[in-house]
Amino acid sequence: MNDTHNDTHDSVNDGDTEPIAPTRPVAMPRIPEQRMKPITSRFLFVEVSSRRAKQLRRGALPRLEALRPDPETGHRPEVTSRLERVAMEEVEQGLIVYEHEDTSPEETTS
Repeated sequence: MNDTHNDTHDSVNDGDTEPIAPTRPVAMPRIPEQRMKPITSRFLFVEVSSRRAKQLRRGALPRLEALRPDPETGHRPEVTSRLERVAMEEVEQGLIVYEHEDTSPEETTS
């Protein structure tokens, strides 16, 4: 058999060069530029928090400072709290942007 492949001078294996691993950008959560105002309605707080918890369960990145991935390495800290608690803390800190339509009685009866 004629072996045309010569491993003795392979530049990848002879130590002259190191294989370059492809670098992927580190996914970072979107943090709002301005924090939201505190939510005073318990019902709105529960609704916004529950929607955020659903996003976290589906794989969204936490926005809390302690749970953000390291921008250099991409290492994510382990989430030790329940995702519902993480979501509530994010809402309390104003890290979750939401829209709320106020409907006054005059608008609904016209």
